[in-house]
Amino acid sequence: MNKAVIMAGGFGTRLRPITCTTIKPMVPVMNKPMMTHIVELLKRHGLKDILSILYFQPEQVTSYFSDGSSLGVKMSYVSATEDYGTAGSVGFSRKHLKEPFLVISGDVLTDFDLTRAIEYHKSKKAMITIVLTRVDNPLQYGVVITDRDGRITRFLEKPSWGEVFSDTVNTGIYIIDPEALKYIPEGKDFDFSKDLFPLLLKNKEPLYGYIADGYWKDIGDLSEYLLAHRDVLEGRVDVNIPGTRMNVIGKDVITGENTVIEDHVELRGGVVVGKNCLIKRGASIANSIIGDNCIIETNAKISGSIIWNDCYIGQHVVVKESIVGKQCRILNNAYVSEGVVIADECHIGESSMLKANIKIWPHKVVDSGSTLATSLVWGEKWNKYLFGATGISGLGNIEITPEFASKIGAACGAFFGKQANVATSRDSHKTSRLINRALISGILSCGCNVHDLQVMPPPVARYQLPANNHKCCIHTRKSPLDPKMIEIKFYDSNGMALSVSKQKAIERFFFREDFARAGCEETGTIHFPHRTVDIYCEGLLKFINVESIRQTPFKIVIDYAYGAASIILPQLLGQLGVEAVSLNAFIDEKRLTQDPQMFSTSLRQLSNIVQSLGADFGVMFDASTEKIHLVDETGRILTDDMLLSIMCYLVMKTAAEKTVITVPVTASKIIEEMASKFDCKVIRTKTTLRNMMETALAEKATLAGDGVGTYGFPMFQPASDGMVTLCKLLEMLAVVKKPLSDIVKEIPASRLIKVQLPCPWECKGTVMRNLIEYTKNLNIDLIDGVKVYYDNKDWILIIPDPDRPFFHLYVETATEEASNRLIKQYSDNIRNWQTAAEPEEK
Repeated sequence: MNKAVIMAGGFGTRLRPITCTTIKPMVPVMNKPMMTHIVELLKRHGLKDILSILYFQPEQVTSYFSDGSSLGVKMSYVSATEDYGTAGSVGFSRKHLKEPFLVISGDVLTDFDLTRAIEYHKSKKAMITIVLTRVDNPLQYGVVITDRDGRITRFLEKPSWGEVFSDTVNTGIYIIDPEALKYIPEGKDFDFSKDLFPLLLKNKEPLYGYIADGYWKDIGDLSEYLLAHRDVLEGRVDVNIPGTRMNVIGKDVITGENTVIEDHVELRGGVVVGKNCLIKRGASIANSIIGDNCIIETNAKISGSIIWNDCYIGQHVVVKESIVGKQCRILNNAYVSEGVVIADECHIGESSMLKANIKIWPHKVVDSGSTLATSLVWGEKWNKYLFGATGISGLGNIEITPEFASKIGAACGAFFGKQANVATSRDSHKTSRLINRALISGILSCGCNVHDLQVMPPPVARYQLPANNHKCCIHTRKSPLDPKMIEIKFYDSNGMALSVSKQKAIERFFFREDFARAGCEETGTIHFPHRTVDIYCEGLLKFINVESIRQTPFKIVIDYAYGAASIILPQLLGQLGVEAVSLNAFIDEKRLTQDPQMFSTSLRQLSNIVQSLGADFGVMFDASTEKIHLVDETGRILTDDMLLSIMCYLVMKTAAEKTVITVPVTASKIIEEMASKFDCKVIRTKTTLRNMMETALAEKATLAGDGVGTYGFPMFQPASDGMVTLCKLLEMLAVVKKPLSDIVKEIPASRLIKVQLPCPWECKGTVMRNLIEYTKNLNIDLIDGVKVYYDNKDWILIIPDPDRPFFHLYVETATEEASNRLIKQYSDNIRNWQTAAEPEEK
């Protein structure tokens, strides 16, 4: 076997700005294009007939490699006319692929033993062999699970933590028999991971995985680019570095031909200097790579950095852990802080200061004496992952700044497109107002129109989205748990949390930082709708049985938690004839956040008032009116799990016909027990609210509840809504004509225990892989995490936290002894797997 295919058509958007003028496969790694390292690896393993599939700026590859003779290989090229995806591009080249061949990306760095992988492929008589490796964080890769024989049994592209069943991932290196090409349609976008491999699994074709030893890194972003160079300097990867190794004790220095290093130059750690360079007296270079034809002036200090070809670094310049593109000039006394990226042909003036983590696009000029604190173009760098479980969150006016919010707005505007309608809303806090206005500015700048609902509870803001053809609603609020934090939450046109794919698309626009602004006459228009609350109230009254509630003399106590529901709900309850005693029923921006102690105090106060007034029950909202907490008429504070059981029970009991309910995998088994009595259907979902609501909408469910105080009635709107939950509760209690305490007595007892275990991020994948192996012969469910069922209906769920270094264990058994036994068994295993992973990391 001597045929290989290099996929070299990538845009390299996550490596911008250094890929603005250089395509990703041609970006230098150790002073030569990263694709050159791949060609040398292929040659080393006898794969000398190389076909490169090109798409974006193909001339950069063809002009450099030509026929490949300079590298001792035969190079040929195919330029795809369209972006057909990974497998589609290979299919486009099928006439050149009449024998088994290896596929590899042109923008990875690896020293895998490809010969052993090919021998494995032949021994298994596989149609396709996927070369696999193990990584600390599998989220950005395709997770692969194989049986003992190496045959692939499951494949999941870029999973969430709840779906990470292994730390074994797809490296994008495939050994393919030409017979597999028949499964690739011609002229269509077709992906290996998303399309071809699932199709082969479905058809039970021999698809195998080979776990390779050695180094592998997908150089997907700028931090990985720097880290790859550091790994080479530290000897972690076997690649060919151009130049001659200097014979200096205690140092690892490689220099190119015709390079001059003057006396009294300090070289520390690993240093690579290209051809025709001049390093002047007094300069200091540590753990860095200097390209060809560079001049480093007297007393310049460069550490942990990558300098491309043809650069000039002036006297007393400091460059720390940064990337400098080709043909840049950094003049005397300039200071380049950590994490700065300077693209090609930039001019940095004397005594200028570049603050940490900024990016400078090609051909920019920074005047002498300037301090640059934001990027050219557009702003400062943010976290690697923009979206978390609560949307986008950060320290108010420190991390979530007006500049940052404007950039977020522009990214959204660029994604949704000109003339799209976007709704915005916020809570009453002054910083939320500040950030909301900055968001609006960014959205308008890209030509989108904004309907600003101002201070509005999210359930009300979301309800009007479908009718007004809004692409999205963005709600800004002060965190309910941390007074220093601001959260920006995104909802789609149905009112559900924005899908992960759309979040990732907005992230790409945000990090790419080159979204197009609208022209002066094309900027968006801002509107202030007036009937938003009226539309919501009218819809809610149509959704519930008003007469049933009116005919029952309810007396309830409501704690509004100083939120905006206090200006909406009293009007509704008045129309329903409900006597309501209101607590904290005014907007107070200083009391929107409650710590656990304040929350407990408020619940106890509510309990006391319910008992004192002889009310039917008490309800406490969160400030956003998305969560609801209940106290029955005896003053008993109902747990979240009990409230979920009550809501499910009442929906089942009062339904006119067979109904459907969606709950997460974490909910108690008693919900199914109750459903069997009422001939109702329960659907288990992932723990994310988006997945639960999406499933509920698709299955036409009556109720969706997450077990932590959030409920939605999808036929009203597929989103969390405390006000409609309260109204439906009143309606159902009016039908059954029983107090809450009696309902509680009718619900089966549950013994659901929750435990949290710390686990470092880098060990999560290893733990999940071992967990899958440990439970493979047991009755398991992989909806979210790993749920193990036992013969007596006992169960345990192990699920990694998506945002924090923890695992969550949920256990439900018949006895306390059984619960403790399961918790100890799996806790011990998780700790042992973490310990075993530590040497593996080293």
